Amino acid sequence: MLQLRDVIAETSLSRSTIFRRIDQGLFPKQIQISARRVAWRSSDINAYLDACTNPQIKK
Repeated sequence: MLQLRDVIAETSLSRSTIFRRIDQGLFPKQIQISARRVAWRSSDINAYLDACTNPQIKK
């Protein structure tokens, strides 16, 4: 599980860009892990990055 700071480091996207792309359906949604914490599955982020670098993989 990756926290927001880890996702920012992995993707080089800003916080606002990540949440804008989530709203647009272009980025994996976060998972609520407690009342005040969210995280992303590392496999979801890796799949997103693969899709960005390989246009033949559907996002």
